[in-house]
Amino acid sequence: MTRSTRDFPFGPAVGLDLDPMFLRLQQTEPVSRIRLPYGGVGWLVTRYADAKLVMTDARFSRAAAVGPDTPRLSPAPGGAASMVLMDPPEHTRVRRLVSKAFTPKRVHEITPRVRQMADELLADMLRKGPPADLVEDYALPLPVMVICELLGVPFGDQNQFREWSTVVMSTTAYTPAEVDAAITAFSEYLWDRIDERREHPGDDLLSALVCARDEGKSLSEAELVTIAGTLLVAGHQNTVNQIANFTYLLLADPELLSRIRQEPDILPTAIEELLRFVALGHGVSFARVATVDVELSGVVIAAGDAVLVSPQAANLDPAQFDDPGQLRLDRPDNQHMAFGAGMHHCLGAPLARMELRVAFERLLDTLPGLRMAVPPQEVQWKTGLLARGPIALPVAW
Repeated sequence: MTRSTRDFPFGPAVGLDLDPMFLRLQQTEPVSRIRLPYGGVGWLVTRYADAKLVMTDARFSRAAAVGPDTPRLSPAPGGAASMVLMDPPEHTRVRRLVSKAFTPKRVHEITPRVRQMADELLADMLRKGPPADLVEDYALPLPVMVICELLGVPFGDQNQFREWSTVVMSTTAYTPAEVDAAITAFSEYLWDRIDERREHPGDDLLSALVCARDEGKSLSEAELVTIAGTLLVAGHQNTVNQIANFTYLLLADPELLSRIRQEPDILPTAIEELLRFVALGHGVSFARVATVDVELSGVVIAAGDAVLVSPQAANLDPAQFDDPGQLRLDRPDNQHMAFGAGMHHCLGAPLARMELRVAFERLLDTLPGLRMAVPPQEVQWKTGLLARGPIALPVAW
């Protein structure tokens, strides 16, 4: 059988809808060939069972996906020092060092502080009065404040690293030269913060990582700066967008918002369902490379081939979820893939879940009359970046 190779992305990613091609392929060609903007051709996996196998099976390697020839959306190839591009035992070693900051116990300990941050931001919004931009005034600063405090980076530097983070997350919004320049500037900034922690260690994750490098010899210099950068970017970018995305969906559907207000205990379950339902990015994960021939849905993936999973399509697979296209705030046993699966399951998932829960608890309690200040169709969306979200979300109360 001759398989056509489709250019990916299938179309512009605007708003929150997943391109319908994903679900058509899920039904008719669940393992298909796609050509990405950088690195060439790979396999796209869209069914839940196949996606879970690729994410959890050691026959699919992240480390083998290092380098410029791996299919990807962004101009800059990942480096071997990145934890997301490691296999065991290197991945196990690095993850063990970082994971202590994101355990459920540690997340529980910092929850009151996150609630205090949220209340302070909302108090500022109330003082200024409506209308407000929920992105700039709340969704963005809250996760930035949290990760800065955890990592030990000055919140006053946020404008600098926010700009670099956005450029690094580029697919088409910035040129490869601009991405390279941002990576260089960001790395220099991180080295300065690392040097400060060497001179004046504190009770923060960056100090712990510096200690692991200098005393325990558990990290290389390249791993140290790469992990610091990854934590700073990943520690706020996705949560920023999801706070704004979820708020948009709830404000655009008064029945959903009313349900959460009337049944506040449903909020944790509702957040899991929103995580399943909302397509945060373009629809594909980092590539993995098959180390041996593997069969998926009747298709043989040859050793050496790159495979890209679509967690968003898997989250809409009717073989796994009843009525997957419906947003059901009380959906039971919601085993979605918003945070991935297997050994590379998102390290910051407990922190992200807590931030989302606190963000909405405080937002809905403080602003019972919250509403959009513009019609939903007038909200403008980010384009050309790895993650999707509104540029601004005008609200009133």
